[in-house]
Amino acid sequence: MTEPTSSTHGQCHCGAVKFEGKGPIKGVDACHCATCRQLNGGPYMGVGFHDGLTVTHGAALKWYDSSDWARRGFCGECGTSLFYNLKGTDFYSASSSCLDMPSGMALSHEYFIDEKPDFYDLAGEQPRLTGAEAFALFQKDDDQKDNKND
Repeated sequence: MTEPTSSTHGQCHCGAVKFEGKGPIKGVDACHCATCRQLNGGPYMGVGFHDGLTVTHGAALKWYDSSDWARRGFCGECGTSLFYNLKGTDFYSASSSCLDMPSGMALSHEYFIDEKPDFYDLAGEQPRLTGAEAFALFQKDDDQKDNKND
């Protein structure tokens, strides 16, 4: 496994949006929810940044409110889907294909397994959570972060 880094650089396809994820990369997560699949053409493969994300070059950055709980950032020039943010939190998940990723990363979790179509499966023994289980985990993580800040 690779040594964790304190920040990870990312950008869209055309380079009009550049950003930096804060904190170490612990793995890659896959989301099978209908929204992610529709916006990304398949399961979303993302890296969670619990300490936030800084846009370093963002004139072309556009936001889309995709649900009551999340918003999506994309490039208004090339259309690259860059990241999503859980509204009201510092949590961002950046598309793994947009990041300068270290080698040796593994799939960590699969979310919304109850919405995954039957025509594909991802290999490995990573935890597979339903939508309800994922939301419970997200809430638990958010509560633990709040307790650290008290």
